[in-house]
Amino acid sequence: MEKLEQYRHYVKQVITEYSQIGSSKEPIEQQLIFDTVGDHYQLMYVGWKNRRRYHGCVLHLDIKKGKIWIQHDGTEVGIANELVNLGVPKEDIVLAFHEPLVREYTGFAVG
Repeated sequence: MEKLEQYRHYVKQVITEYSQIGSSKEPIEQQLIFDTVGDHYQLMYVGWKNRRRYHGCVLHLDIKKGKIWIQHDGTEVGIANELVNLGVPKEDIVLAFHEPLVREYTGFAVG
């Protein structure tokens, strides 16, 4: 499988798996947003619970220039580690939530 298609598959897989964690009885809707044309992928939480509004991005990943860019990671596990476990090399994962000057110290790609 071509690298881009493989990365698309991996990104959708990890986001989908993470979305299935938690109770389906919760009133908070988990929305998977997969833009395979622009290669933008997100998991959003949307809804109401105990008179409080929930609307926010849990995960946001992009695929740019052959690398997976993690724009936001609201998980405890660390989606980058999940991608590495699937076989994605660290040099193909950018922790974009860190400023560019810090990325060289993360062990992952700079950009």
